Amino acid sequence: MSDTAQPDPAPPPAERQPKARRSFQPGLWTRLIPLGVVSAYAILFIAFNTRRAKVDFVFTSTRQSTIFLILLPLGFGIVLGVLLSQLYRHSKRRR
Repeated sequence: MSDTAQPDPAPPPAERQPKARRSFQPGLWTRLIPLGVVSAYAILFIAFNTRRAKVDFVFTSTRQSTIFLILLPLGFGIVLGVLLSQLYRHSKRRR
């Protein structure tokens, strides 16, 4: 008889979990459900904001879809915020 430890044998099939139970992934569903809700909200938000609105500039004016009047400044704000945070991190790193 040798002194090396033998690996434990696999549990008998009766003690294993059913296949359906093992395939359930709660982490996946906790991400997919909010993503679906946000996607549905975004689609409805775009669909309900298709009317055109007049935008007056200093020397001219134009008519734009309301969704662009909402989302375009949001996009510029996000990009500007990311750039400013990177500049701040870069200036802190020098000190």
